[in-house]
Amino acid sequence: MKGQAQDSELIWTEQKSSLDLKGLSLAFVMCPRFISKKIVAHASSVLPGWTFQNWTLDRLVRVFFLSLMAEKSSDEQAYTHQMNLLFDTAEMNEAVALYSAMPVFSHGDKWLLRATDAVRSNIGIVFDAIAFGNPYPATYFPELAWNQLVLKCIFNDKPIHQIFGLMERNNPSLVQTLSDFAHERWAAGRRVPSQVWRLYSPYLNENLVQDIDYLLSHEDPNDVLAGTLVLQESNFSGAKALQEKYGIQANKDLSWATLENPEPIY
Repeated sequence: MKGQAQDSELIWTEQKSSLDLKGLSLAFVMCPRFISKKIVAHASSVLPGWTFQNWTLDRLVRVFFLSLMAEKSSDEQAYTHQMNLLFDTAEMNEAVALYSAMPVFSHGDKWLLRATDAVRSNIGIVFDAIAFGNPYPATYFPELAWNQLVLKCIFNDKPIHQIFGLMERNNPSLVQTLSDFAHERWAAGRRVPSQVWRLYSPYLNENLVQDIDYLLSHEDPNDVLAGTLVLQESNFSGAKALQEKYGIQANKDLSWATLENPEPIY
């Protein structure tokens, strides 16, 4: 926060930091009155991979207060009551801060239903708060809930590479559902975002390799690149035959990063 906040903002935040659970809860709600909504240029994360990119300063301070509440949560019942009260009365920006702060909540497994509610949310910024740059789902979601989060991103053409733990939590069931979804889109004359094919690499098999064949047989350069990357990364024996069919040569300079920019899905 230092170097990005006004002196008055720093003083107010420091004063509120010493309060008890109820006091911090009230400070959380009052935050926009005293802290600006300027975009944070940089911030040190307390957890590896937890990103504060594009957060506003008031959101960051709110998450800081929530982390202090977790530190002072010696009474589990009082802490749970206060947090549930915040969730139940939250307006949209408060909800975004609450879901953003879940990685540092005390008794993390107790908040699973709250987190999966955010996945079902139709409010884009609430969904994004739990889905992107947030370690909570990768740590606590069971496979079904995890797959629903990733698939909702795919269905809505959102950037799945911003999902924390994407490849670590990848699984055969998710990949099969992606294949089914791709076939539905192709039948409707539509594309699948090219970057999502990265999920195929660890689980390529005789059936799924046909989807990669389909990608490589079309002229869209992003799909061709995606298919090429899957074949390069896969240990499936049939990948080599497909590489030979299309004359694909190994190229270490190719990267999924090339496909992480938004692309038209028609």
